[in-house]
Amino acid sequence: MNTKDLVVRATGELFGAKDPAAVDRWVAAGYRQHSSLAADGPEALRELVASLPEGFRYEPARVIADGDLVALHGTYHGFGPQPLVAFDLFRVEDGRLAEHWDALTPVVADTVSGRSQTDGPTAPGDPHNTEANRKLVTEFAQKVLKDADYSALTDYISAETYRQHNPEAADGLDGFGAAAAAWAEQGKNLVYRTIHRVVAEGEFVLVQSEGEFGVPVAYWDLFRVADGKIVEHWDVIAPVPAELPHGNGLF
Repeated sequence: MNTKDLVVRATGELFGAKDPAAVDRWVAAGYRQHSSLAADGPEALRELVASLPEGFRYEPARVIADGDLVALHGTYHGFGPQPLVAFDLFRVEDGRLAEHWDALTPVVADTVSGRSQTDGPTAPGDPHNTEANRKLVTEFAQKVLKDADYSALTDYISAETYRQHNPEAADGLDGFGAAAAAWAEQGKNLVYRTIHRVVAEGEFVLVQSEGEFGVPVAYWDLFRVADGKIVEHWDVIAPVPAELPHGNGLF
């Protein structure tokens, strides 16, 4: 099976069926963990799966496959007192899950745009433009996000259609500008220090970055590209923990 099907099946058995034995079927002996929720290695993952509560479930939204990397976007129910929107990124090697990164944030019921943090198109259409879309978003991430050249926004983001799923921002470039100004007043400037990974399939491009948002954070930004411009955005902004249960770092 391809990497996308493998990850969907493996995570379905691990987190859908909550089957600790799925670790033996799908997880590499040298499984490398970057999440703050588990220690390194397959046995720590087995313990996590075995500890999942009765009401735990995962609600998928979209899957993006790019070579040996597969990203999942969805919502976890039962990890804590409220649902958590998450990005999970897996690296596949020799038919097994070999490495994992993630970021989670609470579900917000009342968003400024009226859109949820996960709704919208789910299928990564436009397969022939994957590399062009990757190039566009990579340039945007470097020039606008990292270098903070906001004069170039309309070179990359559509001025007509920009659907926003960040819970604190309205649709459109004006909505993004108003949100950024409000965040700055709260001492939360959007600072991107390092672009770590860009994962692309069709019209979807996911960017994993490191920076500051009042405190050190991991930025996970998912963009949808249509006709050569960014037209939709989902994200998770997660604080970087002071300590991790492994020595691999968050990125």
